[in-house]
Amino acid sequence: MQLSFLKKIFLLSFTTLLLAISGLKAQKLVEINDSIPQHIFTFKEIEFFEDAKNEFTFEQIKSKKFDQKFKGSISSTPQTKNLNKTYWFRIKIKNNEKARKPFLLEFFDQTIDQITAYIPQSDQRYKIENLGDANVFNKRLIHHKNFEVPIQNDGNDAQVYYFKISSSQIADVIIVLRSAEWFISYALDEYFYFGIFYGMILVFSFYNLIMFIAIRQKQYLYYVLYNLSVGFFEMSSDGIAYQYLWPNSPVWNQVAYAFALCATSIFALLFTRELLFVKAKAPKLNQLIVGVIVMRLIFFAYCYLFDQTLFSFKFIEAIPLAVAFFTGVYIYKNGYQPARFFVLGYSFLFLGFAMKFLIMLGFSWLNFGVVSYYSLSFCFVLEMVFLSFAIGDKVRLLKLKKDKAQQKIIRQMAINAKLKDTVNQELESKVEERTREVYHKSIIIESKNQALEEANALLQKQAEEISRMNVLLEQDNEELQTSVEKVTRDRVMNTEVDFEEFSKIYPDKETCYEFLAELKWNKGYHCRKCSNDHYFSGHILHSRRCSKCGYEESVTTYTIFHNTRIPINKAFYMIFLIYSSKGKISSHKLSELLSIRQSTCWTFGTRIKKVMDDRKKTLKKGGKNGWSQLVIE
Repeated sequence: MQLSFLKKIFLLSFTTLLLAISGLKAQKLVEINDSIPQHIFTFKEIEFFEDAKNEFTFEQIKSKKFDQKFKGSISSTPQTKNLNKTYWFRIKIKNNEKARKPFLLEFFDQTIDQITAYIPQSDQRYKIENLGDANVFNKRLIHHKNFEVPIQNDGNDAQVYYFKISSSQIADVIIVLRSAEWFISYALDEYFYFGIFYGMILVFSFYNLIMFIAIRQKQYLYYVLYNLSVGFFEMSSDGIAYQYLWPNSPVWNQVAYAFALCATSIFALLFTRELLFVKAKAPKLNQLIVGVIVMRLIFFAYCYLFDQTLFSFKFIEAIPLAVAFFTGVYIYKNGYQPARFFVLGYSFLFLGFAMKFLIMLGFSWLNFGVVSYYSLSFCFVLEMVFLSFAIGDKVRLLKLKKDKAQQKIIRQMAINAKLKDTVNQELESKVEERTREVYHKSIIIESKNQALEEANALLQKQAEEISRMNVLLEQDNEELQTSVEKVTRDRVMNTEVDFEEFSKIYPDKETCYEFLAELKWNKGYHCRKCSNDHYFSGHILHSRRCSKCGYEESVTTYTIFHNTRIPINKAFYMIFLIYSSKGKISSHKLSELLSIRQSTCWTFGTRIKKVMDDRKKTLKKGGKNGWSQLVIE
């Protein structure tokens, strides 16, 4: 009896031990309860399995064969540390038919690229939902920056939820069970604080933009661009930008944060240079800042063009942050007072980066709630405030320096005024002495000036008489010259003269062309192509080009001189000789007088005589200038 009793005790103890051991390995169950508005799955409540090659189907994953391959999370927040690899996660939820509130599952990390949720149904089947920021925003079940999955609470059974996750960044798989009531309250509060945060960024940016427009100092512009870059990065990171700015651009959403982060670092360093006068106060640090900016741009270009997975290493921004922070400390130690607020602001920002970095390294005790999750955003706000103080302090110090400089100028002006009065007194005394000397000399000079004025008056009368005589002589000369020209022209036109005397009237090509132009267009210009009355000067001497059709007519076109090779003034003389002799002069005589070949004289002379025959009646009324009527064809 004792032996059988001992066996029963042993079997009972062994069974209890096995149940305890199996209980330690079993996944913890989370029960739906109206009294608990939310529950974050941590440690063994969430199990995972890495499917590096993405070779298993959901049917395989949920089979008993894979049941032992899932492992409980050893940290409060599991992560997908292998980029672009597939992970399977599962959680167990016990339904509670007594619960009256609707519940849902929410993923906190908005940067997860792909989430395939397998949601158990009451008929033992699974409903598949595709989530993740690689999908168009409007396809989400609930239009919220996070990913939400409504769940069915039918009966009291325990159900297993599976999630297939892959991401190009290290993703925090934070799964929260929430009541819909709590979710709405939390979401409204969160969006309210987002509005305050982004509103502060816009207010700070708008104020400093106005300051830049008013003062034209680059530090304000860089500060505005830095603030906007911070806001752009925060919106890209927390999903607000994807919800409101580019909901239909998932490809851009994958890299938008990288552009914002790069711009944040660059404008932060540029702002540091301008605010702290780094170029003048620390030339070597200025070179370091320029080098960091160049290297940051090169790294960004390499990541964007060749390996975008490198964008996930966000903590490389610690380098430009450390450079800016060290620069502020160095400038402050060298006595520049506005740097104290700059150092204080960057201290908070550095603290936020450090907390995020430690959380990423696995210090889960730092991840204690909303404050730690949004620690970087809080630090950005504090940094904005203190950087604004730094800018204001810089303006204050510049105003003090300006006031001191003005006071110094006023004191110097007072000293200059005293010195000016002393010098003026000395000059006045010397001027009085010099005035007396000049007065005695002026009496002597005045008497001599009076004699000179009398002599000048006499000379002026004589000059006026000479001018009057010169005017009379000029008039006589003009009348005489006009008479000579008239006599010469009349003689030439009515008598037989030689070429030398004829050339006095038409001495060169320009004179002949001028005569032809007056003869051709004395009644006005009319284009022979389009009858237009307006013209411009042409490319050839005295030619005219139509302002409408562009036709250009030379001065010899449509005259007896067109296409003749005889010099124009000799051609004029030949016409005059033939006209004066009534066509009786021979070609040999013309050749002798003009020094032109006889054949040329015969050809051109025959042409002139033909025109004379055709115009006999007109030539009889031509008078002394009748030869000119042979010119126009």
